[in-house]
Amino acid sequence: MSNSYGIDMGTNNLKIYSSNSSEIINVKNTIAIVDKDQMYAYGDDAYSMYEKAPETIAVSFPIVSGVIADFDNMQTMLFEVLEKKAKARIKGSDIVVAVPTDITEVEKKAFYDMFARSKTKPHSVLLCEKPLADAIGMDLDITEPTGVMVVDFGADTTEISVISLGGLVLTELLPFGGNHLDDAIVTHMKRKFNLLIGRKTACQLKENIGSAMPGKEASMTVVGRDVVSGLPIEMEVQASTVYDGIKSDLENLCNSIKMILEKVPPELAKDIVYSGIYLTGGSAAIADLSDLFTEVTNIKVNVSEHAKETTALGLEKVLTDAKYKRFGYSMRTRIFK
Repeated sequence: MSNSYGIDMGTNNLKIYSSNSSEIINVKNTIAIVDKDQMYAYGDDAYSMYEKAPETIAVSFPIVSGVIADFDNMQTMLFEVLEKKAKARIKGSDIVVAVPTDITEVEKKAFYDMFARSKTKPHSVLLCEKPLADAIGMDLDITEPTGVMVVDFGADTTEISVISLGGLVLTELLPFGGNHLDDAIVTHMKRKFNLLIGRKTACQLKENIGSAMPGKEASMTVVGRDVVSGLPIEMEVQASTVYDGIKSDLENLCNSIKMILEKVPPELAKDIVYSGIYLTGGSAAIADLSDLFTEVTNIKVNVSEHAKETTALGLEKVLTDAKYKRFGYSMRTRIFK
């Protein structure tokens, strides 16, 4: 068997399944650039510089809203991670890359070209629709004539999909994710307390004491800058404050899920009510999020045990399980149909 790799290029995290070790490598999808085009650091090292770097070092995320925004640097980082962390041998290998469904064919081709136009010579490069990989990664048999609803709550986007008989019946990519919640917390803290905090601190508040439902009792001490005095100050933030900051954005997400449910054909809707909604993605770990979705939809919500790596787990099965191999397709056949 040749070497094979499943690649999930998420907005905040790059996940790689390697057949060599049967492990999933998960690193921050972040790059630090000096002199406009020289990579200074990547991955977790680059993320540690985010909001701390001097003007001479530009820290950025090469994936924005689910699509590749910086092709060259994303490609450089991807091959660095494959070579140094995955010990990959790309030549002659089989590669499958997860892509969001609701993006253009040109945007999908950029994921394909990441390998197809590289100097390495992989044996094959296939794409797999991300919602299908998510469902497979959660051990759902998507080949059955049964409706399955998957909500992938990511950093920049949320992909809501209904799957049946191995195909996508409905799918919608919302321009909303965990990063927007971080921005909402930053705005709320500035508006209510005149305290300016960074997005990293907001993310820590969301992950440590954030909740999708009111009533959580917890607190966390953060350091920010007082807008009035301009001086750094320390403040204890309550869980209720974080909830107030993200409440309206989560309500908008719930409304979008309801709108998708209203479009689902009756027979598939019956299946979804019976099996529940499946929630995954890096932002799915917010406390009580499943309870909020259940309250709004009256449908139980199943949260993936490995929410951050569900897609990569699905790609592993696409590469190794004959039952799911057909879900990887070649971009060439798509373009020249």
